[in-house]
Amino acid sequence: MQLIERFLSGYSANFRAALAMWPLASFALTLPILAYLYHRDGRLKAASVVSTYLAVLYVLGLGCFTLYPLPSGTSGLGITYGVPWQLNPLAPLADFAREGISTVPQIAFNVVFFVPLGFIAGRLLRWGFARSVALGLAASFCIEAAQGTGLFGIYPYPYRTADVDDLVYNTVGAALGWWCAAALGRVLPPGALAQEGEVTHAPGFVRRCVAFWLDMLAVGLVCLVVCGAGSLALWGLPGAEGLRQSPWMLYVLAAVFVVVEGVVPWRCGGSTPGGAFVRMSCETRPRTGARRLAFFAARLAVIGGACLCFPFAAPLLALFYLVARKMPYDFI
Repeated sequence: MQLIERFLSGYSANFRAALAMWPLASFALTLPILAYLYHRDGRLKAASVVSTYLAVLYVLGLGCFTLYPLPSGTSGLGITYGVPWQLNPLAPLADFAREGISTVPQIAFNVVFFVPLGFIAGRLLRWGFARSVALGLAASFCIEAAQGTGLFGIYPYPYRTADVDDLVYNTVGAALGWWCAAALGRVLPPGALAQEGEVTHAPGFVRRCVAFWLDMLAVGLVCLVVCGAGSLALWGLPGAEGLRQSPWMLYVLAAVFVVVEGVVPWRCGGSTPGGAFVRMSCETRPRTGARRLAFFAARLAVIGGACLCFPFAAPLLALFYLVARKMPYDFI
């Protein structure tokens, strides 16, 4: 027991660092996580949300436990000298012969640290055994490579021991985690996933926001590519001075916005690119002819106005939906 307590005491600072970064990382990953869950499950389930955010904490903890603390100052480990790689797969036998049972906690925790990764792959991601074990091996290899290269060259010398045996221990841990997930699945089967082509015509406000965020990512990416290519084409082109000084990039942005939020859902049953990913349609009921045209025109006007006056419009739209349970254009 004292061996375990002494071993864990060396990682208390690492655990505190992971907890300190968790809120920030969770906030930054909120929209991607929600988008993934809507796409996979077709709905937002409390158990899936909690499990995913705990997985974020685990990944942060894994990074902190294996890479933290970082070197500091102007001399010392990682700055003026390093730790050699341990490439002998039989080294644990010599360590055990020399130090006895005190080597067991290090080996055990190298296995245990990767059990949650295998469990996450098997239970949360629904991956098979081979894929889950490959994930454990790949994650372990990245960690050992980071340790053995001074965090991929950020530091001139490695400040942690890159150990070939850790690849074996970590991979075994991932395999055990997958088997635990499989055993739990026989007792408590995971919820059903979304069916192919499943789309809701009654999306909630959160799903609408996630779809809109994905749409704006698509708009930004397309505009970046188009405007970047256009700028290169106009660079040094004789007679293009007037065009370069015009707000042509704003026109490109407006055009891409209309295509993503108007043309695409018009042609795809009300699903924008982001809406298709989170399995929703903005058309809450069937509309035809002039009513459908008016619906999409009003939707473009509302969403476009919200983008132009986002700090003021977003709370108003949220309040409107909270009261009416619909967006303004849904009444058409």
